[in-house]
Amino acid sequence: MSEKEEGSATAAIETVLAHNPPTTPVGADVHWWQQPNLRNLYLLMPFLFLGSTTLGYDGSLVNGLQTMPSWQDFFNHPTGAALGIIGAIPGFGGLAILPFAPYIVDNFGRRAGIAIGCLTVFLGALLQSFPNPSHPNEIYLAGRFIIGIGGTLTNGATPLLITEISHPRHRGRATTIYNTLWYLGAIIAAWVGYGTLSHMTGNIQWRLPTGLQLAMPGLQLLALYFIPESPRFLISKERNDEALAFLLKYHGDCGADAFARWEFSEIHETLHMEKAAADSSGWYELVRTPGNRKRCFLIVCTAIFSQCSGNGLVSYYLSSILKTIGITSSTKQALINGGLTIWAFLVSLCFAFTVDKLGRRFLFLFAGLGMLVTFTVWTACSAVYAKNGSTEAGSAVLAMIFLFYGVAGLAWPGLTVSYTVEILPYNIRAKGLTLCFVFTQLSGVFNQYVNPIGLQNLAWKFYFVYIAVLVIECAVIYFFYVETKGPTLEEIAVLFDGDDANVMAEPMEGKKTVGHLEDMS
Repeated sequence: MSEKEEGSATAAIETVLAHNPPTTPVGADVHWWQQPNLRNLYLLMPFLFLGSTTLGYDGSLVNGLQTMPSWQDFFNHPTGAALGIIGAIPGFGGLAILPFAPYIVDNFGRRAGIAIGCLTVFLGALLQSFPNPSHPNEIYLAGRFIIGIGGTLTNGATPLLITEISHPRHRGRATTIYNTLWYLGAIIAAWVGYGTLSHMTGNIQWRLPTGLQLAMPGLQLLALYFIPESPRFLISKERNDEALAFLLKYHGDCGADAFARWEFSEIHETLHMEKAAADSSGWYELVRTPGNRKRCFLIVCTAIFSQCSGNGLVSYYLSSILKTIGITSSTKQALINGGLTIWAFLVSLCFAFTVDKLGRRFLFLFAGLGMLVTFTVWTACSAVYAKNGSTEAGSAVLAMIFLFYGVAGLAWPGLTVSYTVEILPYNIRAKGLTLCFVFTQLSGVFNQYVNPIGLQNLAWKFYFVYIAVLVIECAVIYFFYVETKGPTLEEIAVLFDGDDANVMAEPMEGKKTVGHLEDMS
């Protein structure tokens, strides 16, 4: 976003906050764990975070299973297209459910979407764990397809619920943490697979890590009974008493009932204004207004950048990259891969706690520039190694890979989902998140099918493609990305829709804005 646009956006949001600033709750300067209402709410959050961890576990499971002789024997040593479909079929399941996911979570609730998704993953994991020995591939593939359906549905509902039940001053951190926990699932899958490979034989060697996919959705289902429904969904279904009760219980402790009631009024009026202004609740609403078209542009860019900034090379083809710098030992490659995953998880998790202080746009831009610099040095060192086999150049490439993932962790993958759900108004939030997932999946196809061809034919020269992508990414972030730090979910609409924003204009006493609140614990 240019300085002129940034100044206009800042002025617009300051105008809204001046006309209707929420009061600062008594006790807002107290840490959340010192407030019983927020403590009770946020102690349930780890169970919601399991949705992302489940995806990370499944996404990394097959890599570990391929190293197990028992798995190879049971499935007749799949190679080529047969192996490719095992890895790719959950993505097809995800694409199959994506058009229907918004209708499920908007009509039946965020909790219902999570429950249906968890049950579906549960079924798919059972089929994967116990395929018919006479026709193992058919049952196994069916199980993975079903897991793709369930995991995508859960992932489409969970961030919405996290965003919509979090207190405004914690919303950014809570939603950003969600997507970073994909790495935790990948780490668990890697070490469970390593453990069963080292200490077990026979089919239990691969059945145990496969069956553990039952654990995370099972825990989510049990916890879901205690997790409240989104007050925004409740208001959209005219269940106003339940929504107000939630806000008073969880956002209105420490003498802050006035703040909770103001929040209810803002959500209630905004949702009704959105409904009245919308021509329909269909997909066309995503592009009907200039503000929505800009939202969709940013969502598509965010989805593509999250997958196609060079990180896909490492995620899927680290082994091929390491071979280009002389690291051919499987053990060394496995250790580097494991260390890189843990490093990426720790960095992304740490920076998830800074989104409300540093801002979303700053983190996106800093990550983009950092990736551009490290990837350029990585490419140069790869060229030197290819020319003379310099050990120092090879070591520098490895160092740049770790630095690249370090700076990437400032924004990716945490902000991919949290930024998407923040910039969308309620009436298109589920559909907009679906749009994000569609382009994430399509970008993943690029990573899985185009990258190996480029690496095989061009080797390190293929990296120039990603340098060009990163230059474009930095430019798009600088000129077009909108900062969402500060305002409530409803007030963010002003940044995109200006005077046409459907935001409550009723003034209320109190001068501290949500932006102030977000800077507190």
